[in-house]
Amino acid sequence: MKKLVLLLLLPGVMIFCLCMLVAADTQYDPQGDKTFPETEGILQLGKGNFNGALKKHRQLLVHFYTPLTSEGHRVAAAFESAAAELQGSEVKLAVIDVKKEKDLVKKLNVTGQPTIRLYLSGDINNPAPCPVPQNSASILIWLQRRAGSPADLIVDLDQLEATEELTVVGFFKELNHEYVQVFYAAAIDLPDIRFVVMQSDEVINKYSVTQDVLLLRKSQRIQAYKMKPETSKEDLIVFISIYQMDPVTEYNGQTASQILGSPVLNHALLFVNKSSDDFQEIFSAFHSTAEAFRIKILFVLVNVDEHRNGRLMEYFRVRHFEAPHIRLVNLTDHMTYHLPSETLDVEIIKQFCHSYLEGKAKPKLQSEPIPEGWDEKPVKELVGMNLEKVAFNPNKTVFVLFYVSYSEKSRPVFPLWEELAEALKDREDVVVARIDASANDINMSMQGSYPSLCLFPALYAERVVVYTGKRKIKDLVKFVDKEMKKAKKDRVKEDEDRRKYIEAMKEEEAKENKSKDEL
Repeated sequence: MKKLVLLLLLPGVMIFCLCMLVAADTQYDPQGDKTFPETEGILQLGKGNFNGALKKHRQLLVHFYTPLTSEGHRVAAAFESAAAELQGSEVKLAVIDVKKEKDLVKKLNVTGQPTIRLYLSGDINNPAPCPVPQNSASILIWLQRRAGSPADLIVDLDQLEATEELTVVGFFKELNHEYVQVFYAAAIDLPDIRFVVMQSDEVINKYSVTQDVLLLRKSQRIQAYKMKPETSKEDLIVFISIYQMDPVTEYNGQTASQILGSPVLNHALLFVNKSSDDFQEIFSAFHSTAEAFRIKILFVLVNVDEHRNGRLMEYFRVRHFEAPHIRLVNLTDHMTYHLPSETLDVEIIKQFCHSYLEGKAKPKLQSEPIPEGWDEKPVKELVGMNLEKVAFNPNKTVFVLFYVSYSEKSRPVFPLWEELAEALKDREDVVVARIDASANDINMSMQGSYPSLCLFPALYAERVVVYTGKRKIKDLVKFVDKEMKKAKKDRVKEDEDRRKYIEAMKEEEAKENKSKDEL
């Protein structure tokens, strides 16, 4: 009887257990879906689960994250904030570590960093590139504008706030006009900028515009753009991006990304000390020139007194004492040009810019070619390519004139240097040379302005002694003799130290050989 009851109950028990398993499978798992792990609401994707996430989420916004970079960290913070705002929406945010997932990144053809893409409906081949966000609001606005229409931007005159931020105003009576589509496409690509559309006659009459784009700040007109049939989204973005910035932008941590991301690839950099007496006069000339070349050249101020600008100055090999100094650089070929003048007024800066744009300016090279017969004359002609090899010869005392060809202070030194070379020509252990610092990069520590007279003693140590005395033959020869005498004593110690070092190395080598023989 008991066996019969058990057999009767068994199917029911099995059905109950099966139902419990199904229910358990559909219940919320507090540990989360291990196939798609999340951190702060953001999917952590890799080669193993990327395709699955692509199929699961209709809209997948992916940040290809580079760890240990300030830009990557900033974008990651914006992502976290946006993820919280987008909880429950169709958009799912995800991150891929480009360092860990190199194969996946290569397969997806991700090159620049940081990169953000929106994958739609599982389409892996045609993602929409998202502009690098300044903050979480940038991400939300970009998604909102992608899903919206120009009608969402319509405001009345009383809604046009007098804000410090740039406002891009489109004056369009008809929303189905092709100009409106170009305008809205630019708005999608520039989510950090406020875009509005105005249609009322009152507004159009006030600003006397039709089918125009107007840039406002504090309700004040900055610049107008006349839309044409051939106007593209890219044309409008270039215009807005340029006038979003001041005519001259100071380089710092906040503006660096904006400067480097500008569609204008020709940059004029003014290296200047902002605390110098002539700063205002030089800045005024630079600013006036910037107004004239607004679309063609981006003008940037670099304060040489700001220690955080040291890396930029090092990159361009500009020394503190060379300021004020203007360089032009093209971000495509990274060729640099420098203004060959000690005077920086509006006319000279404008001439330099015209010369550059017309392709007539001479680029600043790391080194001029070594001139034929460079060492045949009393004064040896050095260039960047052979400067260190000649100057740091441990068996020669080398006295070098560093000059800039356009300097009025440099030219008077030339005859003096020829005279010095003639006076020392019979000394085989002395070399008198010169180098144009405006045409060659000087990759060594320098002090003082040009012309600079630097002596390199005959030592293994790469020592440089700057001459600061009177510029007369008698004083120069006396200086050379004094430094040679001093270097001779130092050389004795150097040779002794080298001898001891070589002997120590030989002893060490002998011990190693002995140990090998014993083994």
